[in-house]
Amino acid sequence: MKKLFSSLFMLAFIALGVAQDGTPTDYLSKEFHKSRRDLLRSKMPKNSVAVVFANPVRNRANDVDYVYHQDPNFYYLTGYREPNAVLVIFSDDQTDENGNNYNEVIYVQQRNARAEMWNGRRLGTEGAKKQLGFSKAYNGIDFVNSKINFKEFDKVFIDGKFKDDYRNLGGGTDIYDLVVSFKEKSGYNPDSYISNVKKYFYSQIKETPVENRANVISVIKRYENQYTELKKDAIIQGYINAADEKLAKEMQQKVALAMKPKTNVDLDFMGAALADMREIKTEEEIKLLTKAIRISAVGQIEVMKAMKPHMSETELQGIHEFVYKKYGAEYEGYPSIVGAGNNGCILHYIENNKTKVGNDLVLMDLGAEYRGYTADVTRTIPANGKFTPEQKAIYDIVYKAQEAGIKASVVGAGFNAPNMASKAEINKGLLALGIIKSIDERHNYLPHGVSHYLGLDVHDPGTYSKFRPNTVITVEPGIYIPEGSPCDKKWWGIAVRIEDDILITEKGPVNLSAEAPRTSDAIEKMMAKPSVLDAFLLPDLDK
Repeated sequence: MKKLFSSLFMLAFIALGVAQDGTPTDYLSKEFHKSRRDLLRSKMPKNSVAVVFANPVRNRANDVDYVYHQDPNFYYLTGYREPNAVLVIFSDDQTDENGNNYNEVIYVQQRNARAEMWNGRRLGTEGAKKQLGFSKAYNGIDFVNSKINFKEFDKVFIDGKFKDDYRNLGGGTDIYDLVVSFKEKSGYNPDSYISNVKKYFYSQIKETPVENRANVISVIKRYENQYTELKKDAIIQGYINAADEKLAKEMQQKVALAMKPKTNVDLDFMGAALADMREIKTEEEIKLLTKAIRISAVGQIEVMKAMKPHMSETELQGIHEFVYKKYGAEYEGYPSIVGAGNNGCILHYIENNKTKVGNDLVLMDLGAEYRGYTADVTRTIPANGKFTPEQKAIYDIVYKAQEAGIKASVVGAGFNAPNMASKAEINKGLLALGIIKSIDERHNYLPHGVSHYLGLDVHDPGTYSKFRPNTVITVEPGIYIPEGSPCDKKWWGIAVRIEDDILITEKGPVNLSAEAPRTSDAIEKMMAKPSVLDAFLLPDLDK
């Protein structure tokens, strides 16, 4: 009987996605991560190697660090959630000292009893083999001491994220040391690298006859503020400022020399390859992403029921994030935005420090991160439970615009399709209310695009080309009318954004966050319901 009870107990834990020690088990499988490495390898040319580094530990203040968060690309390829690690993927089989073939190696934090007593357990090399499925796993010091000759490869791919912000914590095996070791082994020199932006303009300079250089110069000038490297490039600036055609031709010759490869380190390929891979979600990814999104939708519902005019923006943020933690979400996917009234007109408002939301509209843009995948859901609701006529008029325009944007999110449509559909409805609605004077009027009431990819990052990488099946995007139109806008004052301080997370399928768009009410009527009905937090009262600390 004891044995039967023990077996049933174990099965119950497995069904709940919880290990016997109480830790979650519903992370991505090691098979998933291996399939991603295999796919990346299939895109790599012969005699090449890809090197991916874990995120560094970031300092918060003095001897306190921020809660560690893994680099999404590193996590996508490995499942490893600790710092001070590096992944090496070879395009072709390598042979070790025992004659065994291998095509990938992970180097991880070494087990250390004292460090683990202070900062938590480490997987170590054996854990990386058993739990992550690597056949070759070594400690970080082994990478520093390895004899990998990166200069022998035709191409060495890194993901272009060296920003020289790695702290040297000492000990010889933190991420700082791993990056320094790689740079030494590969001969990496940022000054010898030409970005894709510079390559483009170099090629334009090289191929355009000098008598037509005015056209090239005008294009460069147009992009200088967006790409500051163009302003810093001596050759490009020499070409722009050349006093005559002779000097311009000299600059063309310098461009030709500069374009000759000086290094085998490539900072562009991996970012593009991983963006293409991460844009399309597997069934395993969609399951976790859907969980994160549903958690966020429930958070919106609970705040609708709990919101009262006397509450602060911070308090409302806390209710959302409590729901996330209740469901076991590790983090917020991004800093939470809770903006009442005119604060909602600040697109990335994260202060959330208004002490009373009063009778304003409250714009709430938040998303739970669950097992690495983040949601991004926005609802805008009246703090007192009822929309004013002006608030409702603006809200209903945004809702109609979002419906048009979602309808446009279909396989084969261009990435800009939801944006164009939403903006057309916004302009029609603003014109009908007299807020703009013509359908073509340029205005700043919707200053952002309405879609981005969603996944391990809230702004996930992707190709921004035609929509493909199993892509997840946001559709998030808005209208923002800050105080002082050139319209009737009755509209001032109204800010509305509605954002949902849309799975694009062969059968059409699926709204994964539809659980949270979206129409103005449905929101008012939800806000009229009682909340479990109505009786949750804390002592007044100011008395």
